Amino acid sequence: MTLLLDILVVFFLLSGVFLVIVGSIGVVRLPDFYSRTHATGKCDTLGLLLVLTGLALFEWQFLESVKLLLIGVFVGIANPTATHALARIAYRLGLRPWFRGVNERTRDNLSGKTHDLAD
Repeated sequence: MTLLLDILVVFFLLSGVFLVIVGSIGVVRLPDFYSRTHATGKCDTLGLLLVLTGLALFEWQFLESVKLLLIGVFVGIANPTATHALARIAYRLGLRPWFRGVNERTRDNLSGKTHDLAD
């Protein structure tokens, strides 16, 4: 049983660390704010949840595991909400998304105001 538990802990920890590293590379490599926000929002949230799950399995005591999982729940709620709020504010302030291979006229049509955002 302990071998299986150790394998699960290592799997969760390595998967989480891999996703956090991929999200960090995405911040450096992606072209615009929206792509970078998407990369960090998805990869960091899932990566941190996987790391916290691995630590909860490793600890294997009830109170510590519950604390780690509660931290995961709060991060799982707060991180996507903050990412959405940042992207929405950037859109409201007029930050245009990056379009590859699109001329100015088409880009203006694509990024034009298509709907109102509620205040």
